Amino acid sequence: MYGGGYVPVGAEEPKAPAENPELLAQFEARIARGEKIEPRDWMPAAYRKQLIRMIEQHAHSEIIGSLPEGTWITRAPGFRRKLALMAKVQDEVGHAQLLYSAAETLGKSREEMINDLINGKSKYSNVFNYPAETWADVAVIGFLIDAAAIVNQVANSKGSYGPYCRALERICYEESFHLKQGHSVFVWLATGTPMQRDMLQQALNRWWEPIMHFFGPSDKMSQHTETLMRWKVKMASNDVMRQQFLNMYVPKIWELGLTLPDPQLRKDETTGEWLFTEPNWDTFFKVINGDGPCNRERLAVRKVAEERGAWVRAALSRADARFVTPLA
Repeated sequence: MYGGGYVPVGAEEPKAPAENPELLAQFEARIARGEKIEPRDWMPAAYRKQLIRMIEQHAHSEIIGSLPEGTWITRAPGFRRKLALMAKVQDEVGHAQLLYSAAETLGKSREEMINDLINGKSKYSNVFNYPAETWADVAVIGFLIDAAAIVNQVANSKGSYGPYCRALERICYEESFHLKQGHSVFVWLATGTPMQRDMLQQALNRWWEPIMHFFGPSDKMSQHTETLMRWKVKMASNDVMRQQFLNMYVPKIWELGLTLPDPQLRKDETTGEWLFTEPNWDTFFKVINGDGPCNRERLAVRKVAEERGAWVRAALSRADARFVTPLA
């Protein structure tokens, strides 16, 4: 579902290792030619570090992102809605496994990544630290947050690291179905009873600022560097992706007669750019750094799940060891 959104990287521009100027030149030439970098290929230390950070945080977002929707499986209106939501949540967990596997090819173990998540060292997308108060929240998540994630994922699927790109290709196929499911619920509520429509409008009002936060601070504030763009670790700037999202989805919202809680939101017909009220970035950084409405709750759930699953992992580990044939 959740393709990164804002992923904080190092404040300083990563420096190429001086001891390998020829390897660096070959590496950058390969990327310029559109080649994919594979796990056994030489790569700069900063490239490896930032990819690990990006991919594991994407994986964490898939896992944590399944939680607010997962709480609605038993409360979804009707059997078909329950089945669809259950299948979607299952897909998101599967996406996380694909992404953890991709990150492991860069040298960080899955256990380390999970521990860093639970301990608060590793981040995940800001939008998953808010409660899903009503069924309309599920509609907004399934339609608009999935849409924002797809904008991010489609861009990054054209990046330079092979395992991540291949994982994203499969994820994007499945996310297109999730988007249809979210759109179906969104339209159903928007064209339903006055009470359903009001419930959707209230959910949209609650989620609009977190959605605007999703792609991260404006480019002038962002810590992403020109080097990471050149290495195709990050394929589009925060502002470019936010504009793509607004251009694609604001008209769809307005077509349904719904409003957005930003009186300044409009498209400049001269430039083609969307103008909007700058969201409160202090709120964004507060949430990213662990002090949002549901940060502690989300991590507590993951910690309990990790503890309860310890015996399964131990049993599987012993079974693997039992059936491994020693090399002669």
